[in-house]
Order: sequence, then structure tokens, then C-alpha cells
Amino acid sequence: MDEIDGKGAMDWLRAELADTRDEDYEIELEDVVLSRRVRRIYEKAHPPSLERRDYFHELLRLQSELIKLQDWVAHEKKKVVVLFEGRDAAGKGGVIKRITQRLNPRVCRVVALPAPTERESSQWYFQRYVPHLPAGGEITLFDRSWYNRAGVERVMGFATEAEVEQFFHDVPEFERMLVRSGVILVKYWFSITDEEQQLRFLIRIHDPMKQWKLSPMDLQARVRWEQYTKAKEEMLIRTSIPEAPWHIVEGNDKKRARLNCIDHLLTQVPYGPIAQEEVTLPERVHNPEYERRVLPDELYVPKKY
Repeated sequence: MDEIDGKGAMDWLRAELADTRDEDYEIELEDVVLSRRVRRIYEKAHPPSLERRDYFHELLRLQSELIKLQDWVAHEKKKVVVLFEGRDAAGKGGVIKRITQRLNPRVCRVVALPAPTERESSQWYFQRYVPHLPAGGEITLFDRSWYNRAGVERVMGFATEAEVEQFFHDVPEFERMLVRSGVILVKYWFSITDEEQQLRFLIRIHDPMKQWKLSPMDLQARVRWEQYTKAKEEMLIRTSIPEAPWHIVEGNDKKRARLNCIDHLLTQVPYGPIAQEEVTLPERVHNPEYERRVLPDELYVPKKY
């Protein structure tokens, strides 16, 4: 312990905090390789957002509350499900990343299911989602959910109108069952304008680090904007129930959308303080007969940096 006492301990702590800040900045890097033309268009379309200092101050404050929420859920064995829906590039992934950034992945996990297999397509529609629902003490964030049937499946013709109508009939009762079983169910729709989605798609096209986010389905979503709008409006009206209402997040300003969503989520779970046991670091046991083995060089990762 003497080796890291006093000034050495403070220097080590500052270095650790600096690394943490670097991680925060890294996760916030956006518009990395934009063409000048797209950058000018994007900046012209957006009023000044929050100052970085103010944004990080609020984000860290909210994330500290999310840790308290997590501890309460784990201690009280509660079950929390949060659905994130919205158009492509609406910002769902960004807010999910900020929610989970400092949480325990054993408590809070993200579910983003691929397209159903042939076998899953023959099952009861909700069946593929049920195994991912939380047990007591867990939080599950669905990056898209069973509402695919009312959105992409309907608009792209992957579901018949009869199947969609059956979904509208079934989903309120399915969600009431979840709530009756003790699940805290929160549903978010991220809303952006036509122009904003176009700009974000242009960014993805011009930024090699984001091109993977664009799929042929996303491009078709641009073509069928009005069909998606009509489908979304009917979905929100027919599936917003007292037990599980929809909450719309205005997403054109990414930073404000993230903060607003996290702040609202904290109000939807009645968490409270949990008494924490004091943690003390035990002394290491030293065995004078133990000698650390020298391992072969080929086992080590090359030191390129």
C-alpha cells in the first residue's frame, strides 16, 4: 500500500479519471468523416445544441441516478422492460448506449433481435420475444420490439393485413399480462422529421464508420416515409393503453433527446435508496514460497502502441 500512498495515489486517481473522460469523449465522437458540403447542410439545419460542458454535466448526473435505479431493481427483484421504437436513424441506439454505459450488464441488457427465422415465423408472434423478458432483478432494453409487426413488417409487406389486425387485437392484452406479472413496462417512440432523417442518412453514407448502419431496408424506409407515418400514427393510437402508454421523444436534437429520455425513464420506476455495505479492500496474502512463473513471449499480445 505504501507504493500508492499520498501524492502517488492522487496521480494515479487523476490518470484513471482522465481515462474515463477520454472514454466519454470517444463515445460522443460523431460526424467523423463528413464531406464539407454535408457538414454545411447539417449545421445550417440545426440550431446550436447544448454546450458540451452542460451536456456532460447533466448526462453524468442522470447516469448516477440510473445506477441507483439499477441497485434498487436488483435489490427488490423488480422486472423492468423498456421498448425503444422509431424510424431508422431516430436516435434509439444513441440513448440506449448512454443508458447502459455505466450499468452492470448482468442487470441491464440490450435485446436487438434479427429478422425471424422460418421456424420463428411459424410460431405465436410474441414467442420469440418472451425468452428475453427479464427475471427478478433485471432490466431489459428492447432496441425494436414486437412492434415490428405494426411498423416495418406491415409497411414492407412481411405481414398481411389480417396478421396486423390480429396483432392490434393481441398486443394490449399481452402487455397487460406483463404488467399484471409485475413487469414495469415503458414504451418510447423517437420522432424525427423527414429532413432530419435524410441528413442522418447522408452522414451515414459519407462516414465509413457509420455505413454499416445503412441497410437496403433503411433505404426503402426513405421511399415509404408516408406509409411509415400512417402506420406509426395508427400504432400509437391503438396500442397506447393506461397500463403501458406510449411516450414520444422529440429526437431532432440528439443531446436533448438523450437527456430528456433518461430523465423521463427515471420517473417511470419508483426506485429509492438502497443501503450499501461498506467495502474494504482485504490485504493480499503473501506466500514466501510462491514464485511467479515466467511465461513464453509468444503468449503476449504484441506491443504495437
